[in-house]
Amino acid sequence: MNVSNGLSTLRGLTLDPMFGWIISPILAVAVVGLTVVLTVRSLRQRPYADATAVDWTRRILASVMLAVMLLTPSVTLKTESRAVNATDVFIAVDVTGSMGVSDAQYGSEQTMSRIDAARQAVNGITKLYPDASFAAIAFGASGTLEVPLTPDARAIDNWAETLSLEPTSASSGSNLDKAVDPLLLATKNTRNQHPDDAIIVYYISDGEQTSTKSRRTFSSLRAYVNGAQTIGVGSPDGGQIPQIADDGSTADGQFVTDPSTGQPGISKLDEKTLKAIADEMSGTYVHVDAGRTLDQRDVQQTSKEWRMQSTYKQRDHNVPAIWPFAIVLAALMLWEAVAWMRTSRRLL
Repeated sequence: MNVSNGLSTLRGLTLDPMFGWIISPILAVAVVGLTVVLTVRSLRQRPYADATAVDWTRRILASVMLAVMLLTPSVTLKTESRAVNATDVFIAVDVTGSMGVSDAQYGSEQTMSRIDAARQAVNGITKLYPDASFAAIAFGASGTLEVPLTPDARAIDNWAETLSLEPTSASSGSNLDKAVDPLLLATKNTRNQHPDDAIIVYYISDGEQTSTKSRRTFSSLRAYVNGAQTIGVGSPDGGQIPQIADDGSTADGQFVTDPSTGQPGISKLDEKTLKAIADEMSGTYVHVDAGRTLDQRDVQQTSKEWRMQSTYKQRDHNVPAIWPFAIVLAALMLWEAVAWMRTSRRLL
């Protein structure tokens, strides 16, 4: 069995010169050739030369071992590598004051604020992609990448739990396109760095656009994303918008006033706008409510399309096998040193 394994190993040997196919062969030939020339010259000078035929045989063997090491015999091994088709999920959450309206539901009949429904949606997204990387963006008066791309899903869940709404004093009207620039920059950088990754965008909002400026299109994201989904939170009937203090807290009974009527303003879920944004990203729209969460039905099916997939590839890898020759060379050099010491003593 051992002989068979040894022959199999020898058949698998190949040369992989350590200094390349030009320099290594030249050095190998030079080392052996020089040793042979010196041997012939010494033998012609006998009996006047001190070195014996055994000495020069030893030196020729040492030069051959060194030449073989320069040519670097190697064993070809097959290695198996695991290639991962990663998924990068970008989550953008609306934090304008209207997200404080308590007309949303998420998987139950319990009514909650839109921002609370958004928090649960974020948690649902991270569960859908257990092996993905995530990034988080909050947008209101401006859009900010608050959590750069990370494989730590807990960091995204913690970010969602600590999301605070934009203070009423800082609000200049809802402008849904504030997420475009940070999303575009982040997805573009990710695509350049990881061209094979699947990039997914989730956009969570009530879809309300109150700014006097025209909304910019999200279509520029198509160049970098593989899938997108807008998630609507709230209800078409809407509700009153609470006053948001500078510390992010709300006060009971205090609502934002509509300047045109002098009465508390009503904010309503705008599904038409959210569907339009989804179309611009070549994505889909879903309204989360008592009977729909991001773990069910079409949302779950969409997410499965982009789950992480692993593939295995084999490749040949040359492993140097010069240690047997190095051992022989070391033994010959030790023998040479001992012989030199003996010769030196005789001369003394």
